[in-house]
Amino acid sequence: MYTTLLTELEKGTLVITVNRPDKMNALNKDVIAELAKVLDEVYKNDEIKSAIITGAGEKAFVAGADISEFVSLDYSAGTALAKLGQDSVFNKIENCHKPIVAAVNGFALGGGCELAMSCHFRIASANAKFGQPEVNLGLIPGYGGTQRLTQLIGKGKAMELMMTGDMVSADDAKSLGLVNHVVAQEELLAKTKEILQKIHIKAPVAISKVIACVNDAAMCDPKGFDNEITRFGECFTTEDMKEGTNAFLEKRKPVFKGK
Repeated sequence: MYTTLLTELEKGTLVITVNRPDKMNALNKDVIAELAKVLDEVYKNDEIKSAIITGAGEKAFVAGADISEFVSLDYSAGTALAKLGQDSVFNKIENCHKPIVAAVNGFALGGGCELAMSCHFRIASANAKFGQPEVNLGLIPGYGGTQRLTQLIGKGKAMELMMTGDMVSADDAKSLGLVNHVVAQEELLAKTKEILQKIHIKAPVAISKVIACVNDAAMCDPKGFDNEITRFGECFTTEDMKEGTNAFLEKRKPVFKGK
């Protein structure tokens, strides 16, 4: 089905593995196209409750973009490349109504760091390293990196990392707020799945509204507070809200249907 990705659906979680280990799982046009395709499946398939994005092997999550594709680009082609990636993959991940989590198992550099940052949150293995080294190529991040890194770790540190091109370790990334948890390599997927299973038993409609509201906050949307009020009200029209409140009053566990 895919030539650059591996996919496996287990207990409602689709594990999407970028599978170019000989190229450190670098992003090229084929990976971007196939990520866009698998994201359509995540959006549409009701059997998929969440997704994990990771990289093949133990060395790299995604160690950047395939630089060989950049050499012949001009302004128009470069702009089109960034727009296509942002529209079809990175923004689609960020705005997905289902949780998508990055399990970062090694180098997450350039486009790889941007891919991880577009996910709703990140779990890292102890050997993971993060960075935006585009200035070394005379470039800047083009898949949302300047915006999302600033949102996640603040202006000063984002400026430093993007201007120096330096990498940060998994532990430093956790202290900066770039990742939520750091675990041993062999525990990475299990930890990520464990968190998602906890999310799966919550109300899916409410989860989707949390994602939308938090994204508003991250984008400094001036309508963020009003949107929260509207979405809060919308929850009262759902079967899940009735089930959740009744279950609480009846001292039992709720069974949500996502309606």
